[in-house]
Amino acid sequence: MKHPEREDPIRPSEPDDEARKAEDAADAAPEASPETLESAPPPEDREAALADAKDRMLRALAEVENLRRRSARELDEARKYAITGFARELLEVDDNLSRALDSVPQRAADEIGFVKTLAEGVAMTQKALAACFERHKIAKVTPEIGERFDHNRHQAMFEVESEQPPGTIAQVLQPGYVIADRLLRPALVGVAKAPATQAGEPEHPGDAPGERIDRRA
Repeated sequence: MKHPEREDPIRPSEPDDEARKAEDAADAAPEASPETLESAPPPEDREAALADAKDRMLRALAEVENLRRRSARELDEARKYAITGFARELLEVDDNLSRALDSVPQRAADEIGFVKTLAEGVAMTQKALAACFERHKIAKVTPEIGERFDHNRHQAMFEVESEQPPGTIAQVLQPGYVIADRLLRPALVGVAKAPATQAGEPEHPGDAPGERIDRRA
């Protein structure tokens, strides 16, 4: 006699490991309390904080860039004008060489061999000094007669009546120099002024300024 086959009771399937871990994590996570939700900043405050942080970052970057540019500019100026004091002292050497050449009579230079050789040596020395000036961007500024007086490059030593228009250069006493684009030494000049008759002074003694006297009689 055959016994009926007994069937195993149906067992509920157990969840897999990942599902069980997810459930455990969900159970372990703290629930957000009403107090926590209320303390969280609203979205508009978070956006304002983000915008403020971005603005501060851009300002910091701008300050760093300005500092870099300023440092580069100061370094460039230091390279250009580092020898300003030394160059200003060398100008006296150039002036003395010019005076030495001007003091040699042309006849003596032509007839006396020693004087001619000495004058040529001084001229060569001055030429070498001028080449050194040129390498270091030091240029001579010699004003032209009749040029307008410029207080940025010229220094007036006196005023003199001249045929030149008033306020222009009538005489050059000493040339000036510039290093790069900065004045190293102003040129010493005499400035033309209007004649006495044009400056409001009386033409004849005893005439008051502005008084008209008919002298045709």
